[in-house]
Amino acid sequence: MWDEELSDEEAEKLLDAAAEKIKRRRMDLPATLFLEMHKPLSYVSSQLAIVFSPFLVPFLGFDSINNYSRLMSRRDSVDKLLERLEKDPAGTTGTEG
Repeated sequence: MWDEELSDEEAEKLLDAAAEKIKRRRMDLPATLFLEMHKPLSYVSSQLAIVFSPFLVPFLGFDSINNYSRLMSRRDSVDKLLERLEKDPAGTTGTEG
């Protein structure tokens, strides 16, 4: 449950999944701005997810709330997610021809 620590392998999978979902929706720039602005509050937001879980679970599912709240309680998670968002998976330079 929420008091169990995520393993490094689980955290990497969650970070990869989150970055992939954000990029698929082409929301990497707004997500980067949001994460940079709220980086100091990541632990607080993870605890708020637990507090509001009775309201969020019907929409997002228990496993999702549980996993991402444990992920955001780790100090380095936001930085690792930002690194994944800044990587260009296609290898392009940002110019489309």
